[in-house]
Amino acid sequence: MNYAEESLRLHGEWKGKIEVVSRVKVESKDDLSLAYTPGVAEPCLAIEKNPDLSFDLTRRHNLVAVITDGTAVLGLGDIGPEAGMPVMEGKCALFKAFADVDAFPICIKSKDVDEIVRTIYLISGSFGGINLEDIAAPRCFEIERKLKEICDIPVFHDDQHGTAIVVGAAMLNAIRVVGKKLDEVKVVINGAGSAGIAIGKHLMDLGVKHLKMVDRNGILCEGIEMNPAQAEMAAITNPEKFSGKLADALAGADVFVGVSAPHIVSKEMIQSMAPGAIVFPMANPVPEIEPDEAKEAGAAVVGTGRSDHPNQINNVLVFPGLFRGALDVRARDINLEMKLAASHALADLVSDEELNAEYILPKAFDKRVGPAVAAAVAQAARDSGVAKL
Repeated sequence: MNYAEESLRLHGEWKGKIEVVSRVKVESKDDLSLAYTPGVAEPCLAIEKNPDLSFDLTRRHNLVAVITDGTAVLGLGDIGPEAGMPVMEGKCALFKAFADVDAFPICIKSKDVDEIVRTIYLISGSFGGINLEDIAAPRCFEIERKLKEICDIPVFHDDQHGTAIVVGAAMLNAIRVVGKKLDEVKVVINGAGSAGIAIGKHLMDLGVKHLKMVDRNGILCEGIEMNPAQAEMAAITNPEKFSGKLADALAGADVFVGVSAPHIVSKEMIQSMAPGAIVFPMANPVPEIEPDEAKEAGAAVVGTGRSDHPNQINNVLVFPGLFRGALDVRARDINLEMKLAASHALADLVSDEELNAEYILPKAFDKRVGPAVAAAVAQAARDSGVAKL
């Protein structure tokens, strides 16, 4: 199937992937009076006295806003908010399909950080959570940080943290396959944008101690051009202050994680890695190195972002269940403890008997995934004190 042509045809046929469906019948005078005026005044007055009742008396408790400014849509770049709408609709469809979370797409026509933050804050009272999507780095870091400071509902940038959580789960199981330890492996991440930086931080939170990050200018270290977010990572990674390019970083490394560009890793680079190498080339749709080439070069475990290869490392394993768990306990934040719990919950779904080089993560349509992640996230929210229920 030519997915590009068929998808364009179907989008014209579907005319949108989501719709608003009423949960109540309005077929009589009494129905109208209860769902709308005059009866609706009573829940309005109740919420006026106690705004938290908006979670009990409206759909807010199950409603997530999926928000973009259209500046980093898929691998297409800055194509504008309207052009980002098909992706946001798709994300909303996945929320519903995988976790029964109602989600609504919102595309903001601004690139101004403060204007975007103010816009999202002003509408946040209608939602139980905010999922930021496809916002370019480094602006995305500031937007998320500012929103988390002023909003009393979870704010989550999926391109950062959803990616980091699923990579973390893949890493936990891949090192089991090759018989290595998290605090001993040497990890190289190529791509120091929003996803790469979040992956780096998350892997360190999981226990990785030896990490180098590489961008187009080389290994992050003093003396190369970096934005503030990259400079922050340079200060806490690469303790040997090693300099050089990607090939230099990969020599002797145990793990490669790519969130960068197509076909920039050669077989020779993989051959230079340590025995039992773990290779996650996740550039989409074309990875940093083709999986077959990585295996031919000696990689022991390979995972990509694609569904047509084993070990798909995909955010859909994370964000539906994560928000389900956060909404269920009315969490006011999605914190480090919840993210770590999600990684471990995903990894734990692969039993010792099932675990092998071709199966380090559950499949996207494994019905255990959403409930397992939700339960772990909800418990971590309670244990860390951010749950209201």
